[in-house]
Amino acid sequence: MNFFPYLTLIALAVSFLFDKDKTILGVKRGLRMFIGLLPTVLNVLILVSVFLYLMPEEVLSKLLGKNSGVIGFTVAALLGAVSLIPMFITYPLAAVLLKSGVSYNILAAFITTLTMVSVMTLPVEAKYFSMKVAILRNVLSFIGAVIIALIMGVFL
Repeated sequence: MNFFPYLTLIALAVSFLFDKDKTILGVKRGLRMFIGLLPTVLNVLILVSVFLYLMPEEVLSKLLGKNSGVIGFTVAALLGAVSLIPMFITYPLAAVLLKSGVSYNILAAFITTLTMVSVMTLPVEAKYFSMKVAILRNVLSFIGAVIIALIMGVFL
């Protein structure tokens, strides 16, 4: 994992050698995007930190911990299905939850349902495709996400 910054610097140097102007433009755009995303990332990390601070560890462990079983799996899958969290925030959030004792299969249930199911955007999806298609896609995606999370639980 520690080789990625070096690989990035090498790729940046090679790009700079080939086209200095495009490289500088790309770096500027990247920095603008990073600065634009920074408030959202910081706000979510602050909210998660406050939540984890206020939530007693016993409750978090009981709801989502390694011994929470089917209840924890279900809670995580349902939370993922109804949440509207950008993906670039999901992985740092998952890392924080993992350090707090949440198991891999429960994190997999949360992340897969978060990415595959979109209950919050169902009305928009129904507007463009129809309510029947939107519900069918969400149900099948939920089933697929649960299967993926169960497989992840077997291997991790």
